[in-house]
Amino acid sequence: MSLTLRTALGYTEAVIEEDGNLKRFYLIADILRNDLQAQFTRKEDEFDAIHWPFLLGAYHLTLHYSIYNGISIFPTKTTSARKRENRAVIVLASVLQGKRGSYPNP
Repeated sequence: MSLTLRTALGYTEAVIEEDGNLKRFYLIADILRNDLQAQFTRKEDEFDAIHWPFLLGAYHLTLHYSIYNGISIFPTKTTSARKRENRAVIVLASVLQGKRGSYPNP
């Protein structure tokens, strides 16, 4: 898992895996739900992308998968997100990187 942070769109997006696949997406979702007690609030599945907004403590974040861009996390409110939500993305991405041994390569 290699971590890339993007801020060009006005919010922080942590690209967890640029070449991530669906199996990896579901494994990361399981870590969020089981290890970090994230509560998914919706699950939007499209042909080429998945958006799963979730609540982690007081933070509203989104786990995203795209066949073109891989797996990422960003504030659900995107450009209107507060600074603390943008910082939470960075912290969460670091925690997920530390847990990378929790999920094997597919």
